[in-house]
Amino acid sequence: MSQATAYLDQALDTPDMQRIRRRAILSCAVGNFVELFDFVIFGLFAAQIGANFFPNTDPVASLLASFATYGVGFVMRPVGAIVIGALGDRKGRKIALVLTVGLMATATAFTGLIPPYASIGILAPILLVLCRLVQGFSTGGEWGGAATFLVEFAPPGRRGFIGSMQQFSVGLGLIMGTLCAAILNSTLDKEQMIAWGWRIPFILGFLLAPIGLYLRARVAESPAFDRNVAQHTVASAPVLDSLTTYLRPVLAAFGLSIVGTIGNYIYNIFLPSFASSQLGIPAGTAYYSATLAAVILTVLTPVMGWLSDKVGRKPVLLVSALGYVVIAFPLFMLVTGMRNGTGLMLTQGISAVLLAMYAGPLCAILSELFPTKVRFTALSIGYSLAVTIFGGFAPLIATFLIQRTGSEIAPAAFVVFGAVISAATLIAIKDPTNAPLD
Repeated sequence: MSQATAYLDQALDTPDMQRIRRRAILSCAVGNFVELFDFVIFGLFAAQIGANFFPNTDPVASLLASFATYGVGFVMRPVGAIVIGALGDRKGRKIALVLTVGLMATATAFTGLIPPYASIGILAPILLVLCRLVQGFSTGGEWGGAATFLVEFAPPGRRGFIGSMQQFSVGLGLIMGTLCAAILNSTLDKEQMIAWGWRIPFILGFLLAPIGLYLRARVAESPAFDRNVAQHTVASAPVLDSLTTYLRPVLAAFGLSIVGTIGNYIYNIFLPSFASSQLGIPAGTAYYSATLAAVILTVLTPVMGWLSDKVGRKPVLLVSALGYVVIAFPLFMLVTGMRNGTGLMLTQGISAVLLAMYAGPLCAILSELFPTKVRFTALSIGYSLAVTIFGGFAPLIATFLIQRTGSEIAPAAFVVFGAVISAATLIAIKDPTNAPLD
């Protein structure tokens, strides 16, 4: 048993344990920030990407093609969850998390350098899709690995707060992505954004990657994984175990993850592009609104993680799920009725509060569902399937619903559908708050 494991098991708040934990949180948060920033900017610049790689006289059709490519990246997330998750459960969390950052940085850099359709024809969208597939594969292992890593470093009674640092870093990535979108759309005209402006955040994302790689390469291994190695309980077939012995908690993880996934990708990713292209709201205003919502989400996420340590995971998550059931339609009526920046900011801001209530406890409750030997793999599979089905294609589904029904508030039905599933899952499971990790 490693020294870090002994400290954790005895719940000692010694200077050594504090340093180990701080280093782990920093390395995981910075790497996760880089990873999620790189992944999310594709959706934020969907209109410009569509114009470059899917030329079409109908801007809605071009946007649909761009969002479809955005969704393709999510198809690879379950594959990444299985491959990288198994690596993390068999060889260690550290090596898996170093791999995810490297893959994401490479794919992001190539995305920013691909010539447009006008220059190389059909090869342009093919290369774009390939880069997106690599991004999806990487992110499939990143989210579950980061959640597992942080919670395994946290003592009972603080898992919600420390685990929320993963989602806190996601919020920082979202802030940086939306802020980039806001600044570029405010300072460059439409032609400049299409010609070269959209490429800037992709190059920036690549330049940030070495920081995440450096920090992760120097961090200690997870204490819980060290304990498994010392006790010779490392799983030989974590994927098979996850889909057989632990299938029920995998399904629970899937159901729990739906509402926040839809809430994030509808209100934070789809809505700014929709507002600027269909509601007449200036693109700069739309992305400043998204930045404000991301700030609210990021600030409140650790608070909600801390609250879940005090009152339990289920009550906080259940309020979020039921909240979306109640206000999904009113929020869309608000933004489509006002059709200005104020309406958009109110819509995204209110959603951000509910999303923080979901994001804060999520890493802890998902980690507490599984034993250490399959935690990385099982958590990643459950979460990535939810994100693939309900998140990756959320912008595409929302655009399709509007086109098919002729109603601008139609995407709210998708939000309510997902929220009901998550609420039912929460009611069905036992609250695992502070359950033993092994």
